[in-house]
Amino acid sequence: MMRFKRYVAFAMLILLTAGCGAQSAAETSQPAEVTSQPVEATSQPVEATSQPVEATSQPAEATSQPAEATEQTTYLPSVTRPAALAVPPEDAASARLKVPEGFVVRLFASGLKNPRLMTVGPDGQLYVAERGASAVVRLPDADGDGIADGRQVLAEGLQRPHSLEWHEGALYVAEDGRISRLIDANGDGDMADEGERTTVTENIPRGGNHHSRTLHFGPDGKLYVSAGSSSNNEVEEDRRRATIMRFNPDGTIPADNPFADDPEETRRPVWAEGLRNSIDFLWLPDGRLWANHNGSDGLGDDIPPEEIVIEVERGGHYGWPFCYTPVLGAVPPGTREVRDERVPLQGLESCDQATPALFTDLAHQAPIGMARYDAEHFPPEYRGNLFVAYHGSWNSSQPRDCKVQMIVVRDGQPVESVPFLTGFRDDERQNCAEAWGRPTGVAVGAAGELFVADGQNGNIYRIVYAPGD
Repeated sequence: MMRFKRYVAFAMLILLTAGCGAQSAAETSQPAEVTSQPVEATSQPVEATSQPVEATSQPAEATSQPAEATEQTTYLPSVTRPAALAVPPEDAASARLKVPEGFVVRLFASGLKNPRLMTVGPDGQLYVAERGASAVVRLPDADGDGIADGRQVLAEGLQRPHSLEWHEGALYVAEDGRISRLIDANGDGDMADEGERTTVTENIPRGGNHHSRTLHFGPDGKLYVSAGSSSNNEVEEDRRRATIMRFNPDGTIPADNPFADDPEETRRPVWAEGLRNSIDFLWLPDGRLWANHNGSDGLGDDIPPEEIVIEVERGGHYGWPFCYTPVLGAVPPGTREVRDERVPLQGLESCDQATPALFTDLAHQAPIGMARYDAEHFPPEYRGNLFVAYHGSWNSSQPRDCKVQMIVVRDGQPVESVPFLTGFRDDERQNCAEAWGRPTGVAVGAAGELFVADGQNGNIYRIVYAPGD
């Protein structure tokens, strides 16, 4: 009898042990629940973040420990790396255009009429101001093959549309003489129906030698618009010219504009002046505003240096038509602007009251579109740099190259520049007006690629990083 009881007790012990083991195995075969929850200890650096986390595909070791220990456990985050982007077959663009080693350039779209500046929409697709067609178009790439699926016209009949940007669900377009706001109210895929286009403001100058208008929304939610001069170096009667202006999104003038109460009505929208033709501008993450600037002609091949990066501040004067920055390249702190003696001073007592550029390049480069690379697809050394479309001026006995130039930024300052996309001219003696192509705009795509608009031959190029391709 005692022996039978011992057998029964032993059998029950085996069953109990097996049941516990099965429960433990069932628990450890599932990923630890905490891996899908926020990690409380993120304020501590995790040394292994640069390596793939092996434990993500295995049960967390902490599940075999007492429950009270899991509250103190820090789990490494999974590491994601930018996916490789599609590279279409070789084409006419890749046959002649040159990019740095590891990059490839392909034709994304063609057949456009003088495409200018571009933007990426909330849908991740590319939108273009097609000035030669008086239209705004969308160039979708739904299948992600690196080639636009087609040209979708959103709105036509615009007045020389030059730039565009999305803001709070609407597409704002800078035209010659007005800012328009476009929406797709009925969801039919265009913005051309009754009530879908409204005029935000006509309080910007029209025409003149420089009739491109560029808009961007600032971090303060205000609408900024640049307008070039009407002439080469004459003092403007309309104070809105050769400026960057600032409006509320509805087109009214903010009360805190620097000249909001100026007796001269045309000066009231002005945010900064003395900018002969700032065709594009952008904001840095720290809130600073950087703009480019096309300098005066008629002083020879080398003067004035083209002002590629100007740090624009509220109420600032940046020299034109009275003064210019004399330094080539990175401009040292303390540099003073010098006089253009052709134009008597007005409004400035001396050039000491004008703010010099941060970075310049050879005269007559004619910068148009600019973009800051803030994505992760390109190698880390490219992040934070500027890409600028050099149009290449006609007004030089030594023709300037039309290309995309990269401005290297270190510690928040532009320090040097290097060519990034070249090959538009047949040779160095060719004027860009006669070249195969001539870049106008640049934009960083949703996947980190770089788009370049070519206003001369109607192309849009797409540049990706694909080492070994």
